[in-house]
Amino acid sequence: MTAFNIIYTMLGGLGLFFFGMKLMSDALQSAASDVIKNIINTITKHRVYSITVGVIVTMIVQSSSITTVMVVGFVNAGLMNLTQAIGIIFGANIGTTITGWIISIKIGKYGLLLIGAGFFPMLFADRGKWKTIGQVLFGVGLVFYGLDIMSAAFKPLRGMPEFLDAISFFSGQSYGAYIASIMMGCILTMVVQSSSAMLGITMALATTGVIEFHTAAALVLGENVGTTITALLASVGGNINAKRAARAHAIFNILGVAVVFSIFPWFVELIDSLVAGDPNMINAAGEKPNIAVHIATGHTLFNVTATIVFTPFLHQLARLVTWMTPEREKEQHHLVMLGDLEDMVPATALAMAQAEIEKMQDIVGRMFKISDELLKGESSEGDDKRIAKIKDYERITDSIQKEITVFVCKMMEKSLSPKQSVQAQAIVREADELESVADYLERVAGYLERTPKATVLKDKSRMELLSLFDEVREFYDLVVHRISQPSKLDIDLVQRKADAVVDQADRLRTIYLERVASGEFDALSALTYSDMVVALRKVKSHSFNIFESLVRLKGLD
Repeated sequence: MTAFNIIYTMLGGLGLFFFGMKLMSDALQSAASDVIKNIINTITKHRVYSITVGVIVTMIVQSSSITTVMVVGFVNAGLMNLTQAIGIIFGANIGTTITGWIISIKIGKYGLLLIGAGFFPMLFADRGKWKTIGQVLFGVGLVFYGLDIMSAAFKPLRGMPEFLDAISFFSGQSYGAYIASIMMGCILTMVVQSSSAMLGITMALATTGVIEFHTAAALVLGENVGTTITALLASVGGNINAKRAARAHAIFNILGVAVVFSIFPWFVELIDSLVAGDPNMINAAGEKPNIAVHIATGHTLFNVTATIVFTPFLHQLARLVTWMTPEREKEQHHLVMLGDLEDMVPATALAMAQAEIEKMQDIVGRMFKISDELLKGESSEGDDKRIAKIKDYERITDSIQKEITVFVCKMMEKSLSPKQSVQAQAIVREADELESVADYLERVAGYLERTPKATVLKDKSRMELLSLFDEVREFYDLVVHRISQPSKLDIDLVQRKADAVVDQADRLRTIYLERVASGEFDALSALTYSDMVVALRKVKSHSFNIFESLVRLKGLD
């Protein structure tokens, strides 16, 4: 086999491996989306619980890189603090070891069988568990088959003196050779952007007899360092805590590798003593049947041990990265699309978007508070500052609404479950309606710039408008306080309150027009008062639209 044939065969096998991993990961994510969402919603500050969350999520998504990128996104959106994030990253390093055990099974032996078993349910089953099972089987089959193809491509390398001379330094049993292998594993993982793929390549090289066990073990250590580049890249453009989380991941892996490197010969001997069979034993076919399990054991031993050793120092690590990455100025958490949304689990993307909705709620709540002070203040002193603040908040809601809409619409291009699709649509609608509520509160404030407050709001008319404002605010609060808990929504109560607000607004306009007709108010004051009533009624209408989206979500529970 020529060098060209070896290269394109290896790349073809790697492509099948990547596609299989993605297909399997997407299917598992879709099947376990509610599990992931519940895990996110119950994250606590306890370090052991955070590590457990990292293990479970990584086993589901089958990629520590996806988990760490997800965590960086959570920190950036303010969904978790730095200590929680570091705990999850620790757990992700353990969770990713399951991939090594999956691909350590006799490479290629079951590939075509699993592809055949998964093809028909994946292609012909309706959406549901059978389709998901088919996708998982098909994905795992492609992983095995891709590794089988790579192994076939690597076999001729055993008899190529040029290649053996090129890697002779890496094969040596010296610390120089160990560090060279670690650096090579690190660099290749940075290029490939997948520690799972590099682990597969390492196992294929080792199984076919191209490299020995100590070289493979050193490559795996390098891959643990190289995988941190994904989170570091994801943190670019993120807030200060996102950068700290990514750097904590890098420090944790680098320190762990440094410790194992210092005792590397004894580390290799320990793995040999734990796993039966000589890893470098070659069978009649020229292959090493025992080495894959040794590699998987070494990968697991390193990550589990490093996590156990570093867990008591989790808070110290958080303080270290905080010191390394000082806060330049006070930051606001905001949603930032970290890299490609293909690397994000839909359930976690929805959770991030929901956090932004809650931020919008908070801002609109502040607008209500300032509007209340503006309308109820007897004096106009300080009104200019209040109006300016309301306008500033309205501009912020505009930006957040656009950000959420773009983010969620891009996410909806992915394969979502019916429930996730409804949740995504609800988030987009809620963002739009909250932005509209902010618009009309800003208009109420703006109308008082057009006409002096003392002219428009006086005597009974003032008390009536303030009463309407209170009713609208109460109705808004009744609805938005159930955005995060639609199952607790009282549909009948909300409907009654909505009807009462409409009746009150209509009655108010009629009474005010009668007062204008009697000469109690001038035409401009009447117009301003009417516009304010209409704006408050619009606030009610947009709040009711949020209620309708929550009713639809309530039906999913």
